[in-house]
Amino acid sequence: MRATLRGLSTVVPATVLVQPEVRDVFAAQPGLNRLGQRIVGTSFDVSGIETRHTVLAELTRTAQAENPVFYDAASGELLLPGTKARNELFIEHATRLYLEAGAAAIAATPGLDAADVTHVITVSCTGFYAPGPDYVLARDLGLDPGVQRYHLGFMGCYAAIPALRLASQLCEADPDAVVLVVSVELCTLHLRASNDPDTIVASSLFADGAGAAIVSTREPEPGEPAYLLDGFATRITPVGEGDMAWKIGDHGFEMVLSTAVPAIIDAHITGALEPLFAQEDGLAAALAADASSEAVEHWAIHPGGRSILDKVEARLALSAAQLAPARGILREYGNMSSATVLFVLQRILDGADAARPGGEATARPAMPGERVAAMAFGPGLTVESALLTVAG
Repeated sequence: MRATLRGLSTVVPATVLVQPEVRDVFAAQPGLNRLGQRIVGTSFDVSGIETRHTVLAELTRTAQAENPVFYDAASGELLLPGTKARNELFIEHATRLYLEAGAAAIAATPGLDAADVTHVITVSCTGFYAPGPDYVLARDLGLDPGVQRYHLGFMGCYAAIPALRLASQLCEADPDAVVLVVSVELCTLHLRASNDPDTIVASSLFADGAGAAIVSTREPEPGEPAYLLDGFATRITPVGEGDMAWKIGDHGFEMVLSTAVPAIIDAHITGALEPLFAQEDGLAAALAADASSEAVEHWAIHPGGRSILDKVEARLALSAAQLAPARGILREYGNMSSATVLFVLQRILDGADAARPGGEATARPAMPGERVAAMAFGPGLTVESALLTVAG
């Protein structure tokens, strides 16, 4: 029996960042040279993002923190806290989001109680602590004291798909397994002012969010939104190791996200799909005939940035409607690293894309039996993919 993905739930912090306002703050920083100002304006304006969420309430223009850590609203200056200060905030806020998202996934899965969970898999690349979030979930959600726990750390934007693959493998090995998967990323903890183009691009894209789900071999209830997990694949591109990277610095984690990334994905996206589609003859033939967009109805592409989605859409000949869920998540939430693809998968199930002004394409709700291809990109350059079927 195939594993099913159920109880998909997403959570974001309450503080909303409006993209033009954030752009103006970054553009006004002392020490930013004229070229940096131009890069800030371009990066923020062409990002495809309107709003993002953050755990840092002081980043809003109306906030008046007595002892600001990240942003001094009185002077308009972005501050430069050390990595320890940033990680302490991660511990505080990530713990809350792990619990909120995990509880929501359990509550959204009919016939399941916290005591039924046998395994916990947590994901994050934006902070560390031990005992970690896997321990906190087991303790505070009332899971069995013997629940098995795993943490996938510092893998980057693609990490939710390996987490789902591990959960699926656990269920294949033990049909009674019930796996809680929770991803929390607080990317805004690592934002900083800089003249470096990679840092500026990262500041224009990244945001905070959490996603969670239950994986088990239990049958979904009639009408319950769920996916069947059909298969997974990994591919490392032959170039790009230095174009997407994530390192620990003295003032937070430092993101390398070069302008070459969209071109690398464009050149290698078809090859990255080959091991996934090779698992089914019909899909392999469709990919070879450049007809994958017809063979797979829905595409949960990690919206690493607007230019990445543009390249994927053009290379795979996807329709605008097929990428509407990914573009909608990017527009409303930004890039939340590993959690983002869970937001896209949830949106495909919910059919939540409302009509947009200007005739923007919208996706129709997913129907039982339709296929979904999920893809996420991260350091390496690594492409993780999954093939799913809408249950029902």
